[in-house]
Order: sequence, then structure tokens, then C-alpha cells
Amino acid sequence: MSVDIDITGLRRERIAVVPSPLAELGMALHTLAEPGHHPGLQGWATGVTAGLDALLADRMCEADFLWRTTFSDLFLPCSGIAGGVLPAATLTEELDLLDRLSDEQFVDAALEFTCALTYDSQGPQALSDPAVRGRALELAASRGPQQVRFTKRLLEDPPSVRTWFRQFLEDCDEAFFAETWARLRHQLAADARHKTDLLRQKGLAEALAAVSPMVTLDEEAGRITVDKLTTGRTATADGGLLLVPTSLGRPHLMVLHRYRWQPVLHYPVGSPEWAAPPSVEQLTLRMSALSHPVRMRLCRHLARSAFTTGELAKVQGMTAPEISRHLGVLKKAGLITTRRRGRYVLHQLDVSMVARLGSDFLEGILR
Repeated sequence: MSVDIDITGLRRERIAVVPSPLAELGMALHTLAEPGHHPGLQGWATGVTAGLDALLADRMCEADFLWRTTFSDLFLPCSGIAGGVLPAATLTEELDLLDRLSDEQFVDAALEFTCALTYDSQGPQALSDPAVRGRALELAASRGPQQVRFTKRLLEDPPSVRTWFRQFLEDCDEAFFAETWARLRHQLAADARHKTDLLRQKGLAEALAAVSPMVTLDEEAGRITVDKLTTGRTATADGGLLLVPTSLGRPHLMVLHRYRWQPVLHYPVGSPEWAAPPSVEQLTLRMSALSHPVRMRLCRHLARSAFTTGELAKVQGMTAPEISRHLGVLKKAGLITTRRRGRYVLHQLDVSMVARLGSDFLEGILR
């Protein structure tokens, strides 16, 4: 599974790496709503939550589905403007870009997480199609009364919701985000300069590899592939490609691939101590390898000491070829190591790799 971006005909000057204060505010709201996704930011989230005005905290709950799952494309409005524009330097300027979206664009983007409408292909719009409006309200009802109220307001009076949303974001900026952005923007700007230098000096493949090992470029096919537990596709067509760094986003590596919007890679800024996450294929291999009861029993022994195939066969009451097949599955998944001692080959569980499985699985499904 992956999200593919067709970049056929994409010119180098149409690729940009630019921080976005509005996108970072979206990630800040997501972190406050789902601190469990971001254990490294729990101290920051606790401090912000403790200092919030009660009224603003209540307003955060009014439409938190716009950022609780990940965050709405409304936080990257530059992507939806015809011809493609870059994120602005200030939050106010980015909110001005948000105001430039049509009511149809705003409503469809806002309904993405509430009602799961068509995303990466053309379809009828909620403001103009009665059937889609009815489906939107029906799907919202399955999410709860809060979503129903918001969806009705959105469909009946988009301008009032847009006014509410902008004021809410401005109040968040005043309450906590301005201070956070002042601290983070220098790191994001430095990362953007580094990726831009890689793009100019070594090409797109190197720049994408620095974004994440989960992003690969097939130059011959003219395609970028982002390894994710979802499927989607988009194309730069006559537009460009935007890379937006985030300091608050790990482990999320998101691809904006909304129909007729400029593709965006929203990626977490790297850190030397972070291990490269496994691909979806590697994660599937490891989970599958441990699902067999015989291999689970083998792991119990191999976690304690190194054993030969013959020793394991004797303990398990199985033949050496049978044990070899199970060891082969574990080795292919990268869960055991082997070493030779004289004429014996010893196998042992890679405990550190197994210990990472929980966090790797969580990162894989959140990516």
C-alpha cells in the first residue's frame, strides 16, 4: 500500500520546501487532542492545556474532528488555490489564503473527517448536490450530535463557520501558538534550507530520501511513492510539489492528495537519534513471522541464549529441516541473528528489534 504522486513533466523550479505556520498550528491542535500519538510532546501538551482559558478549551471541542484524526487540509489552503501558491510567512497571511478558498472547497475539506466524502477523485459536492448533503448528514449522525450540529451549520451557512474558524485560530495563536511558533520556526527554516540545498545540488531523489526513508522516487516512471498503510494517488500536472516540514508531526508523514489540489508532503523534521521506521512490507513480515505458535516457542528459547538448529529441533520434538524453515522466516523478518562458532551455526533472537515492534507498529499505522 502506498500513496503515489505522478510528477511527469514537473519542473525543478516548481518544487518548494517551505514551513507553514498554519500547518504547524494544525499539528499543535492535533497534539493537544491526541497526546498519545506524540509521547515526546506530552510535557508541552500538558503545559499548554493547563494554561488554557476554559472558554477556549470548550471551543476546541466544538470542531476537534478537523484535527483529531490528523488534521484537515484546511490547514494547508495554499494547496487549493489555483495555480499553486506557497505557504505564507505569518499566520495572518496564511489565514488570508484560507479566505481565498471557495465555499465549496472549504466545505468539502471540512467534511473530510466528519463524513468521509470523495477525496482523491472527482465527485459531486455537498453544497450543490442534495444526495451528497443527505449522505453527509447521515454519516455525521453516526459520529455523534456534535458532528451533526457542525455539519448542518457548515451546509446551511458556510460563511459563518468560516468566520468562526478563523477567529478560533487567531485566539489559539494569542493563547499559546505564537510563543510555540517563535521557538520552532528557526528549526523549520533551517530544515527547509537544507532540503532546498539538497534539491539544487544533488537532485530530487536525495532531497526526498532526506525527508524520509519511506519516500522514494522512480525517475524513469516519473513517480514518487510514499510507503503508508493506505492507498491513494495524485499528480502534479501543471502545478508543483510542496514539501512542508513540521516539528510537532512525528510519527505522521502525510500526503495531501486531494483532487485538483497541489500535492503536499507534510513531513516530520528528523533527529539523529531516531531509528529509520520499517516499511509496511517489513512490518507485515515481522508481525506475520511471530504469529505462528512454533515460531513463538522458538523465540522463547532464542531470547535466552543462542542455539543450533539441532538443539532447537530436539527441544521442540521436530526435524531439523522443519526448524530451519521456521528460522528462515524469522531471519527474513530480521528478528534473529546468526553467527558461526567452529562448525556450528548459532541462532539468537534480536531482542532490541522485537522490543521495537510495538512502537514500530504504532508508527506504521499512524504514518
